[in-house]
Amino acid sequence: MLRRKIESYLEEWKRNSNHKPLVIKGVRQCGKTYSVQQFAKTHYNHFVYVDFVENPDFKEAFYGAKTVDTIIMNLSAIIENAKFIPNETCLIFDELQDCPEARTSLKYFKMDGRYDVICTGSLLGVKGYGSKKKNKEKDKGSSVPVGYETIVEMFPLDFEEFLWANGISEEIIALLKKHLETETPVTAAIHKRMSDLLRQYAVVGGMPEAVNTFISTHDISQVVDIQRGIIDEYKDDMVKYADDSFKNRIRECFESIPKQLSKENKKFQYSVIKKGGRAAQYYESLQWIEDAGIAKRCYNLSATELPLDGNAKEDVFKVYMQDTGLFLSMLEYGTQADVLKGNLLGYKGAIYENIMADILSKMGRKLYYFHKDSGLEVDFVIRYKGKCTLLEVKASSGNVKSTNTILKHPEVYHVTDAIKMGDYNVGRDGQLLTLPFYMGFLLTEV
Repeated sequence: MLRRKIESYLEEWKRNSNHKPLVIKGVRQCGKTYSVQQFAKTHYNHFVYVDFVENPDFKEAFYGAKTVDTIIMNLSAIIENAKFIPNETCLIFDELQDCPEARTSLKYFKMDGRYDVICTGSLLGVKGYGSKKKNKEKDKGSSVPVGYETIVEMFPLDFEEFLWANGISEEIIALLKKHLETETPVTAAIHKRMSDLLRQYAVVGGMPEAVNTFISTHDISQVVDIQRGIIDEYKDDMVKYADDSFKNRIRECFESIPKQLSKENKKFQYSVIKKGGRAAQYYESLQWIEDAGIAKRCYNLSATELPLDGNAKEDVFKVYMQDTGLFLSMLEYGTQADVLKGNLLGYKGAIYENIMADILSKMGRKLYYFHKDSGLEVDFVIRYKGKCTLLEVKASSGNVKSTNTILKHPEVYHVTDAIKMGDYNVGRDGQLLTLPFYMGFLLTEV
């Protein structure tokens, strides 16, 4: 069984005596349902599982219901042998986006207080991006229970969870943290093992089924089959949850991501989606993809200063896939072997940038970069240890000309710290800290 960080969050949530119904949102197949069911099995005497996709009739239990007693009565009539014991039963509402009334009911469950409720779903149908309503009359009157729910985002496995799955102990991770803090090189054996695992993570990604298959078989072809199946599910969602008027645009936008990242200038361009494409045509489609948790925007900064969000240019950005393994599965088969061998020529930079975007975004960080028309460009800019810090990603040895220029002019750019990540060991050269790529997951201090 894969160890997931959401487990600690769920335990803390339950310990809080005043906890609200919990909504766990995230991209499909990232392990939400499995994690919640395992938690309910071990922390409650009983749990009732309600899946609104597999059993659409469950929605009827919530239509028009204004009290917990009514909902419980309706569910008990539908679900055979379900036990609703106050303070002992946890209710799990899966695929919440398919039943807005169930989300509205969270207010009643919070006010009632007899049952814990955990929900999972993408929430696409609730967010309002052209979601299709099966029964508009019944959906009328459903609302978001503001103040009566806690929302948390769950991601596919991040690199640290991938390390746990591959037997890397807490002691080794603590040792890596010490090397980062003291800025001392990692021993050769550990360095090689961690570098290998980073490349494997790039290929496998963090989807639980792909990770489990890799650990049990080490058969990359099976992993890719699983990943491409997940991509197909994403495309099915684009049909299911989007209005007919722009579902094709969502798919075109999604399928353009590998082409967007193959460009020397990786700024997202609507004309790459389709010749003559404009923001007015595709902006909402791109927003849909991001809200689904499939991709993440990385915004250009007008200035390298904190707060980063305050300096972000909303209309100038790059787009990365949230999970690098899925990104690689969208490329031709054989790319995976190239990554494992380190043979990717010009496209290597795009893949390694996506790995760093994957690592940073799964921390819950927003993504930023810096580019000027003069040619200055830095791959990422992060808040680290209270400072605006440049973060360069180098798939192979290479100079960091733009970073050096910025560091030489603090009176203009207000930056004194930079990190270069790549196939190196830990070291420092003046203001530039060099780190091996696999240490990216340790850059958590803000």
